[in-house]
Amino acid sequence: MIENSVLRELRSIVGREWVHTEPEDLLCYGFDATFRESLPDAVVSPATTEEVSRVMQVAYREEIPVVPRGLGSGLAGGSIPIHGGIVLNLTRMNRILEIDRANMVAVVQAGVVTADLQAEVARHGLYYPPDPSSQRHSSIGGNIACNAGGPHCLKYGVTADYVLGLEVVLADGRILRTGGKTIKRAVGYRLSDLFIGSEGTLGVITEAILRLIPPPKATCTAMAVFPRLNDAGVAVTRILEAGIIPVALEIMDDTTIATVEAHKKMGLPLDVEAILVIETDGEPEQARREIEQIAEICRQNGAREVRVAADEKEGAALMAARKSVSPSLARRRPNKLGEDITVPRSAIPEAVARIKEVSRRYNLPIPIFGHIGDGNLHPNILFDRRDAEEFARVEQAAEAIFRVAMELGGVLSGEHGVGLLKRDFIEENLGPVALEVMRAIKRTLDPKGILNPGKVLPEGGGER
Repeated sequence: MIENSVLRELRSIVGREWVHTEPEDLLCYGFDATFRESLPDAVVSPATTEEVSRVMQVAYREEIPVVPRGLGSGLAGGSIPIHGGIVLNLTRMNRILEIDRANMVAVVQAGVVTADLQAEVARHGLYYPPDPSSQRHSSIGGNIACNAGGPHCLKYGVTADYVLGLEVVLADGRILRTGGKTIKRAVGYRLSDLFIGSEGTLGVITEAILRLIPPPKATCTAMAVFPRLNDAGVAVTRILEAGIIPVALEIMDDTTIATVEAHKKMGLPLDVEAILVIETDGEPEQARREIEQIAEICRQNGAREVRVAADEKEGAALMAARKSVSPSLARRRPNKLGEDITVPRSAIPEAVARIKEVSRRYNLPIPIFGHIGDGNLHPNILFDRRDAEEFARVEQAAEAIFRVAMELGGVLSGEHGVGLLKRDFIEENLGPVALEVMRAIKRTLDPKGILNPGKVLPEGGGER
């Protein structure tokens, strides 16, 4: 519990209406997009970096846990306040402060919705490529904290590739500014990189300077249908060996195809093991030439059918199959655990085969889809949380999927982060020396262990 005198102090900083302690308010901030939940003692919603700084000074003095939170769309339990304390809700900090066309950068507060930023920079004739599936309900601060990805990362890179600078409030309330508008910077350590992907455990990101690029002039799309999954994997390798880097190279397995078709009635084939949805972009002639080359490579490597969209409207219709996956899953079972592993591209067929065996072993539907071009798969475990026996099998299946990734030379997460759900496997994945270094960094920046405790690093190493 937080003392009333401390609550009064917090209200004096952000305003009385922006500190919530009623149970019905706390409930809204006790969960994310996973199945875990835990209530905070208070929710504090600052409007400026200075207010965040003052709140952190109070929390540091009183040793109150603080969980930074954006829109709560995380899929690893990263914003769940498992030790109570303060949820620091950053959604009021949602201003796009500057679009600098000359330097091709945007300066934004952490609570800006990703899709809103993309729309605004497009109005200025520019492009911000990172496109997590949650882009309409995730914030830039959360994207940076988890180093979010998305379908376009194969060609354009992940969130980290667009962060030029950050404003971060440290555990004790000090304000750190890193980087700037310059593209090149070789002065001292790259401090921004410490906070990208740190999931709120090292500091509170309040502002970012983001690199923008010119938008592509055209996009072309194709859908390739493969009776055999292994042939789809080979085709991906051949596409990249040909020197073509698609903007998106997405896969859906047979379970995913059936789920989408049952929901959307799109005429998808139900007798195949995989579908690839592929996009190219750039100058119109280049994009069209590359998609035709890709289509031919797919045909030469086992595709039964390849549909090449005649225009961008038809292309959007083809891509709609991939974008319909998540809402389709909700119709099949009431709950899902959206997993996120990355393996070497050559290991994808074996990874999918082994995950299907996990599905059979634990008697749980596990559709598999994702970004095959960079080896990032999203096995989604479907279940009914009301069934206690079934729910118990979910965590066993998730652990088995983690081991598939690690045994094939991959990692626990490509873009969702570690959070709470994967923290106990991080030493096995990265090794004891890496864990020791990360603990040392955590102790240096957060000596009292108040920033998002219990996330990323396994508890028991000096953290709260």
